[in-house]
Amino acid sequence: MRTVIHDCGPIVCFDSDTPLVGADMYNDKWIKPAGNAIIINNKVIEEIVESNSALDDYLSHAQTTNQIEMIDAKGRAVIPGLIDSHTHIVWGGDRSREVRLKQQGHSYAQIAALGGGINSTVSMTKSLSVDELYRLGRKRLTTALRNGSTYVETKSGYGLDSENELKLLKVAKLLDDEGSLPGIDSTWLGAHAIPDNHSLETYTEELITEQLPIVVESGLARSADVFCEPGWFGLDESREILVEARRHGLRLRMHIDEFCDGGGGSLAAELGVDTADHAHHTSDEARDEMKAAGVSTGFLPGTPYSLGTGWPNFQAMVELEAPWTIATDYNPNNQVLSLPFAASCLVQRCGVDPLTALAACTINAAHITPHKSGNRHGVISVGSVANLNILQSQQWESWCLTPGHSPVDMTIMDGICLNNDL
Repeated sequence: MRTVIHDCGPIVCFDSDTPLVGADMYNDKWIKPAGNAIIINNKVIEEIVESNSALDDYLSHAQTTNQIEMIDAKGRAVIPGLIDSHTHIVWGGDRSREVRLKQQGHSYAQIAALGGGINSTVSMTKSLSVDELYRLGRKRLTTALRNGSTYVETKSGYGLDSENELKLLKVAKLLDDEGSLPGIDSTWLGAHAIPDNHSLETYTEELITEQLPIVVESGLARSADVFCEPGWFGLDESREILVEARRHGLRLRMHIDEFCDGGGGSLAAELGVDTADHAHHTSDEARDEMKAAGVSTGFLPGTPYSLGTGWPNFQAMVELEAPWTIATDYNPNNQVLSLPFAASCLVQRCGVDPLTALAACTINAAHITPHKSGNRHGVISVGSVANLNILQSQQWESWCLTPGHSPVDMTIMDGICLNNDL
């Protein structure tokens, strides 16, 4: 079955083999003018040709055979499928009461000490079955898909013991296997918090000697992550866990410098991790080190939005000419599943170019969240996975200017038409 999307408006293609940095992130050369068609065959993009030529080649065949699907984009803009490269999809419970504690001046650590925080979600998550967690995850991924996400990275981290961390990774695998939801790249985040029945030392030991080998044997995680932050996992513990995870063949990610500059950026550079996320308070020196080491910075604008804190200096990353991404960081305290909303924070509040923001959650995100097929995604180019969004507008800039609702009319995922509102 071929799919022919004709009468496209401007197409943002980002046809590059490497992440975009600096001025390349907002270069108009990545935008094909209106009047083209995208030909999809066997889940990948086969051709991008002039629309009238595609109609000449395929329209009559489509009228006489069921082997060709014709989609009229009606002049609407087309962008790559969005890639949410940092989420926490699988968990249970409700921590809405914490908003008042924050308003009363309690810090993240103080709220945890009062019985909130990660460990409260862990307790509620442990009480749910695989089926219950699956239903929650499916609902969340459906929302992400409606907002244009065709691939997500998601983490465990709300189990904090071998049995329950494995349960969360199994749920993620079931969601990935469904096929009609965004694809999933799974990460083990056992080092998310210290369980109530452990010290930092004893839990670090358990992570390395018990959880990690079980997770690796299961084959359910591609990467390992650590919440490297003063009061959670320090530099020494983070290094020890990540070095051992790499020895077992996992890729490496980190949470760093969310609340203060805890030195996580320098450790990320030392280890050469794929991405170091949050990075809100990372020093300029550490950012230079990360750039030299090829470490991507993962900004999570939904988190400062939800916490009511200031924004990182996104524009400084453009000037640094270092690779960076944006993601939603969907979690119990930041229930944002819309990358267009996350990008709106950059564009409409921080003055970031909308093409720069789009590159950060498509082509750049693809390099730290690769597609399981091995083909490129986050781009619209010949040979890439046919993941793309047809917007409601003829202007591609509209992708991040509707923070209260989705800008997407139709999503094509693995060559299949979903979310069809055209």
